[in-house]
Amino acid sequence: MENKFKNNLVNPLWDKHGYIQVYTGNGKGKTTASLGLAMRALGRNWKVLIIMFTKGGNDYGELNSFRELSPNIKENLKIVQAGLDRIVYKDNQNTEDESEIKKGWELAKNAIQNHQYQLIILDEANIAIDLGILDVDEVVNVLKNKPDEMEIVLTGRNAHPKIVEIAHLVSNIEPIKHYWDIGISARKGIEY
Repeated sequence: MENKFKNNLVNPLWDKHGYIQVYTGNGKGKTTASLGLAMRALGRNWKVLIIMFTKGGNDYGELNSFRELSPNIKENLKIVQAGLDRIVYKDNQNTEDESEIKKGWELAKNAIQNHQYQLIILDEANIAIDLGILDVDEVVNVLKNKPDEMEIVLTGRNAHPKIVEIAHLVSNIEPIKHYWDIGISARKGIEY
């Protein structure tokens, strides 16, 4: 049986090209998917930047895991928390949230423009855009002008149509059934 995908590989350099990925939707697993991708990239000696918009604090299992990576792997990873230690919504955002998120965005822009990383994860950037803290047109412009070989991932609910339009991969994660619906709250090791 012939491999139907082999004949579709017009350009063998595509595997060296970086793309824009988006994980959005109301379902669980957007950040988890992006952090799994980070682990895969680190396992291939890629330089990885993760900026966690709207997320501060240290009570995240994934941060504990990243702290325990071997020194050789850890030297290729930078994590920046550009948020306060709480979840940000339209009705509770304040100037401190905006300041932290904008600092994170300036760092992201600099890293993108200076080709510092092979993979950049902008965790919850979609939320920062949806809240009006980050300007979608500026984000789109930066993404459109990223280095060709750089992979960039944006996560978070409510991905803006302009972000979806320029992305090469968009996964809309929607819940079919969730234990939160029966009153189960966030659990350490599973949700954080």
